[in-house]
Amino acid sequence: MTPKKEDLLKETIKHFDIKAINTTPIINAMRDMSFTSRDTAIAADIYDRMILNKDCTIMLTLAGSTSAGGCMQVYVDMVKSKMIDVVVATGASIVDMDFFEALGFKHYKGTPFIDDNMLRDLYIDRIYDTFIDEEQLQACDATIYQITNSLQHRPYSSREFIWEMGKYLSTHAVKKDSLVQVCYENNVPIFCPAFSDSSAGFGLAKHQWENPESHVSIDSVKDFLELTKIKMAAKTSGLFMVGGGVPKNFTQDTVVCAEVLGKNVPMHQYAIQITVADVRDGACSSSTLKEASSWGKVETIYEQMVYAEATTVVPLIASYLYHKGDWQQRTNFEWTKLFMK
Repeated sequence: MTPKKEDLLKETIKHFDIKAINTTPIINAMRDMSFTSRDTAIAADIYDRMILNKDCTIMLTLAGSTSAGGCMQVYVDMVKSKMIDVVVATGASIVDMDFFEALGFKHYKGTPFIDDNMLRDLYIDRIYDTFIDEEQLQACDATIYQITNSLQHRPYSSREFIWEMGKYLSTHAVKKDSLVQVCYENNVPIFCPAFSDSSAGFGLAKHQWENPESHVSIDSVKDFLELTKIKMAAKTSGLFMVGGGVPKNFTQDTVVCAEVLGKNVPMHQYAIQITVADVRDGACSSSTLKEASSWGKVETIYEQMVYAEATTVVPLIASYLYHKGDWQQRTNFEWTKLFMK
């Protein structure tokens, strides 16, 4: 018997709460273990160095589906706890997952062992073992379209556009405390260098289709220049990279861009990457951190690769840092104000 849509969209994904769960004993035990356990503990210690360095701007780069998979609240609490100063993410992480839930929609527990043609007939989208209601995603597209139509017709960086999304949520959010809204309220800029590769793309495309002569557009070069301006203004910087891909490259490349612009800036002083990508095919979501050093992007004194699926270790690291409490002595840089006139 073919299940109904409501039969499959029953159990919602619940997001990990770093405030309620203290992983300090786990990280402390891992420090004396081997393999990925010890790598995870070392990564936590490097992140704590970033927090303790009052001159360090901390950048989260986010790729993959960890937000849909239960880490959404982790990133929100990290921003609220002054552990993140800049976010560079895929459009899917910001729009299809975070903004989507802020509108009151949910991600649901699913299974990869299912007929995907049946899911298509039911208008259910699948992210491995997670289900999303396609009709709700299209409602998210329509909201982006609505925001776009309210704006002056000109090129925007993705940071500017996402700021407008946060402004919208400040008065219209069904679910409070999304990453987009919390970053808006705390002046933490969010960049999506491939912004149209998400539900934002559909809303923007519809807007441009209906306004061919004059319209809103997203300027990815403006994105790159704005993020490079932050790198040039920061005394030093550290990277917490979940996955790889465009967000990782985009953020690392700011060091090279600053050099091209005639500015001498230090390489990223601290770097952590959590990935399951394999280096043997020459990719590893772009490169290992040691390889990035040859490009002049990352220092190799405080760098750590953690080869793990991110939903298994990101909550451990973030909870440890939250309960260690060094963030309480830290000041948020509020880099969004750099672009306010």
